[in-house]
Amino acid sequence: MGLFDTIKEKLGMGGVSNEAHKPVDPNNTPNQHAPDTVVDSERPTAAHNATTTPPGAAPSNEGGLSAGSAVDVPAKLDGMAANHPEKLNWRTSIVDLLKLLGLDSSLESRKELATELGCPQEMMSDSAQMNTWLHRTVMHKLAEHGGTVPPELRT
Repeated sequence: MGLFDTIKEKLGMGGVSNEAHKPVDPNNTPNQHAPDTVVDSERPTAAHNATTTPPGAAPSNEGGLSAGSAVDVPAKLDGMAANHPEKLNWRTSIVDLLKLLGLDSSLESRKELATELGCPQEMMSDSAQMNTWLHRTVMHKLAEHGGTVPPELRT
């Protein structure tokens, strides 16, 4: 698991492992039936007619969260900051953000995260530029993965 996945997990956004997203092997599925048949146990009832996803069908869910379960990233982080012994400015500092999440905030760790997220090589040698890029990119990626992140934290 990469550092960004750990960040998502700490925020309650990454609870599903990649195993859950792997395609099902049709040759290794118990109780296999023809794909175009509906088994009585899978037939919708009147109470669930058009409101549920049929068994075996994956809901459209690229961010790993269902509709209505998006994590309000600033609210979650503000809540964590209120209970943290240090005063941390997670809104502008990648170091403080990582500390707040209980993660390694060392330069080596930040470089690893920057590499994972595709930081331009010319920024990697200037820690201030890399940190600014990294904070903005982490916020942007959290939004891409279903988190609610206001635009001012992504720019």
